[in-house]
Amino acid sequence: MSFYTSLSGLKNAQTDLNVISNNIANAETGGFKKSNTAFADIVASSIMSNPATTTGVGSSVAAITQDFSIGALEQTGNALDIAINGEGFFTVVSPLSGDTQYTRNGAFSVDGSGFIKNAQGAQLQAYPVDATGAIASTTLQSVQIPATNAAGAEFAGVTVSEAGEVVATYADGTNDTLGIVSLANFIAPTGLKQLGNATWAATGLSGTATYGQPGSNSYGSLLSGALERSNVDIAEELVSLITAQRNFQANSKAIDTATQISQAIMNLRS
Repeated sequence: MSFYTSLSGLKNAQTDLNVISNNIANAETGGFKKSNTAFADIVASSIMSNPATTTGVGSSVAAITQDFSIGALEQTGNALDIAINGEGFFTVVSPLSGDTQYTRNGAFSVDGSGFIKNAQGAQLQAYPVDATGAIASTTLQSVQIPATNAAGAEFAGVTVSEAGEVVATYADGTNDTLGIVSLANFIAPTGLKQLGNATWAATGLSGTATYGQPGSNSYGSLLSGALERSNVDIAEELVSLITAQRNFQANSKAIDTATQISQAIMNLRS
């Protein structure tokens, strides 16, 4: 029994080491959210068992939960580097698969067609606006910057306001509001499915996304010219790494001790 009890501890310590290692490896990944491992004990008993003498038979991984606390903000000066100062996720759509994804990494740029995209080519989604710059529909669409305005003036630059207004500036000095960045929120963000590249997808555990304008209700405002860094604390992770290593060593020692006891018993019988 002690072999299998300690074996479960070894496996769980290894899982903990894997999670901590992934956190450390992504300490410099923009918009990355660290994970924490939660464990649960296993007790085997029946209605006939004496509760005063019941022993545990090991442990199991109860959950690997994501920590969505906000990471440090880094100033970059690039107008399309956007950080969310508060709750919410950017919504991006892959132009190839059409899959909707959510991210906190606001490192965007403009492609050859004028679409605002992230490093993976997924296009930023926003509310369409009317001629006055007010939201015209709640149906999200990709933000595309025209190369020239109605007067034929060439594109000169773009800015994003705290409220999410994407404003293009042209050579003749005119400004056009192209859309208002929409932020998504979830009733249970820890239920989001990790896709890699600091992006997530909605699941039945997270619930469906609810959208809102930056700075309204519970949605955070936007900071143009800044990026959110990983929320991994290296010092904290190194302490956790030492703890996980000690747990692994302790369970290994328990297996070694059980082996010695078994060997001693077999020697008695011989």
